[in-house]
Amino acid sequence: MNAVVGAVGLKPLLRAIDAGARVAIANKEPLVMAGALVTEAARKRGVEITPVDSEHSAIYQCLMGHRIEDVQALWLTASGGPFYGRARASLADVSPDQAAKHPTWDMGRKISVDSATLMNKGLEVIEAMWLFGVPLERIQVVIHPQSVVHGLVEFHDGSILAHLGVTDMRSPIEFALNWPERVDAPISRLDLTEIAQLTFAKPEFSEFPCLAHAIEAARSGGAATAVLNAANEVAVAAFCEWRIPFLGIAEVVGHVLDACPSRSDCTLESILDADAEARRRAEDIIRKTGA
Repeated sequence: MNAVVGAVGLKPLLRAIDAGARVAIANKEPLVMAGALVTEAARKRGVEITPVDSEHSAIYQCLMGHRIEDVQALWLTASGGPFYGRARASLADVSPDQAAKHPTWDMGRKISVDSATLMNKGLEVIEAMWLFGVPLERIQVVIHPQSVVHGLVEFHDGSILAHLGVTDMRSPIEFALNWPERVDAPISRLDLTEIAQLTFAKPEFSEFPCLAHAIEAARSGGAATAVLNAANEVAVAAFCEWRIPFLGIAEVVGHVLDACPSRSDCTLESILDADAEARRRAEDIIRKTGA
């Protein structure tokens, strides 16, 4: 299982694939950075990649027994983070501790901040493209504050399959480690009678510019997604160190995406070069302008 945080997971993932091991992947950044490289390596070695992210595990399970060509769209749900519903202007002075206080999941600091900006959902869109071989325009994001529905698959005939469950990462971890068997997991069960309501809403890019940056990077292709990920890692770290404000995360990422030249080649060397350059540019922006 690859469960490290960030770009450092790329080389270990490629080594595991080269060794012919079945990989359970909780580290989304390698697929974001180098999805073409990773999936091609897995195809050549005949390696299966099983997702551990709750959303991708949900979609993976909903797709069982179905052909990908019958899929109309994949739906990724997002809680909206701790600031959902607040005016963007009111977030200028929020603290790292406030941003990391996720309303429904107990997660690490970096991914919690990514959830607050919705960058995490943007990264998951890119991850889903590569995991399931579905084009960007057929992947949708929907705000679902209750975090009960983890993922949905819509088919051409209009039917939608949804995966529901408690907010406990032990469930997708257990599934990935034991697949194809299902074992009795030591987690609480979802009681449908206790669910008051399930709500869904469309995210607005004006409120979540990090999501917009991720979609644009996915659309650009090449090394743009590696640049996106690197800039975001640096910006989130700077925010957590009080070097930039919360709203500065999206600004730094946007500036770096604009500044870094487009690269269409997707070799490991070119991806790592793009990653390093993006980190340098992000640090320069933070140092010179404070975002």
